[in-house]
Parts: sequence; C-alpha cells; structure tokens
Amino acid sequence: MPEGHTLFALARDLHEAFAGTRPVVTSPQGRFEAGAGEVSGRELLHATSRGKHLFLEFDGERWVHVHLGLIGTFTVDAREWTAEAAAVGAVRMRMATDEHVAELRGPNLCAVVTPEEVTAVLDRLGPDPLRPDADPDRAWARISRSGRSIGELLMDQAVLAGVGNVYRSEVLFRHRLSPFTEGRAVRRASWRLVWDDLVRLLPLGVATGRIVSVEEQVLEVEAALGRGERPRLTERTSAVYKHAGEPCPRCGSRIRTQVVAGRNLFWCGRCQRRR
Repeated sequence: MPEGHTLFALARDLHEAFAGTRPVVTSPQGRFEAGAGEVSGRELLHATSRGKHLFLEFDGERWVHVHLGLIGTFTVDAREWTAEAAAVGAVRMRMATDEHVAELRGPNLCAVVTPEEVTAVLDRLGPDPLRPDADPDRAWARISRSGRSIGELLMDQAVLAGVGNVYRSEVLFRHRLSPFTEGRAVRRASWRLVWDDLVRLLPLGVATGRIVSVEEQVLEVEAALGRGERPRLTERTSAVYKHAGEPCPRCGSRIRTQVVAGRNLFWCGRCQRRR
C-alpha cells in the first residue's frame, strides 16, 4: 500500500497540473460515472492529502475522496487528450485538460463527498508527519495509554497518518526500539525521536519517490537536495525491510520477520531491545 509520501507527491502533481482548470472528468470503467458527472467541468480548487487519503476540491463544495488501497494507482501525464482516446485498463476516473491527463485505476475508494464528510475523515486521522501543522502530542496521547505494541500502533492511521509497513520497520530499527514494546511502556523521549525522524525521512521520500532510511543514503540525499540537485539512488535503501534472514547491517545478527497488524514486520532481535 502506498505510504504517506506517495500520496503527498501525488497531491502535489495533481494540484500543479489541474488547479485553476476545469477538467473533463469521466469514468471509462463506469463505476464512477455518476460522481464524474457531478464534478466534470467544475474548477479544481485544490488537491491535498492527509496520510493515505487524497482529496480533490472542486468549486460548488464538491470533493472527490480517493484511497488507493493495496493495488490502486493514480498517474498524471503531460499529454494531449481527445474524447476518442481509448482507456487502457480499468480506469475508474479520468481527469483531462488540453495539457494533462490523470487516470485512477483500482482504488479502494473513489467517491464524491461533502465538506462535512471530509472533515469527519480528517478528524479520525492521527497527525501526518508531512504536514507543518501536525501535532505529535496527539499521537502520544494515544500511544502512552495503549496496551498494544508500538509496532502495531505505528500502523494505526488513527494514531499516526501516512506511516506504513516500510517506515514502521525502518524507523524502529533506526532507534533500536523493540517493536513489541507496549505503547504505555514507550518513553516520551523515545516517541519524539521516532516522530522527529519521520518528519526528516518522509520529505526525502517525496523528493526521491523512494523510501530512504539507511543513514548514509539519507545524508547523501539531504546533501544533494541542499545543492539543488536531483538525488540518485542505486544502492539498498532499507536496513531491515524485506531482508529477513540476512545479516543485520549493524550487528550481524539475522533479521527476523513476523506478521504484526496484518503486515510483515522486520526487525533485529539483538539491536532492537530498547524499550
């Protein structure tokens, strides 16, 4: 499932391509035909994201709410479009102007919603590390009272919005935290280290289109961005994620894996003993 940095970059690209325009919105697949008819020809005012949720605001208080789920994709291309252009694959929603075409395939959710429904969704979500107005204490209030493990809590979008399986595994490894520590046993200082690291790492994912969590590469990407250059990533960009059975890059012990909150968690049993 795409994590928060992917949706943030997608919202940015959609806003840059369509904000201020009146795109033709259709549903070649047919499953969003009524919704497309409600917003087609209306001015797109803003595209934004919160965690793994995408929102497209049209004039007339019409919003399109998208959640990509596990298999959804949303592409934005700079190309000419005509009404006769054939859809490739099952396109749930297509937005098109004379200069750009965006096509949504396989989402978990695509619906026209009211401003009140948007507010209700946002109220259910935890703070998003990519948003400057995010309050980490909101997440801490839930974590510090919970008997669930920190590895599970980091995947709960009501606790923390936008963090998925990769960032969960990697950030806990970076701070040597046991993923099985109960939330109420996590020290507040440890939580702030995790939060501050997510605030540091997620923008690098936006800039590169990849999750970068190995410190040497993190520093390389930050340096390239500081010079105004496009970072180039060719080496392994995760320390433990999807490296089960391989040596831990820090201590050499074998990396372990276990299903936690429905996804395969990866960790080092020797390094990650901090609670």
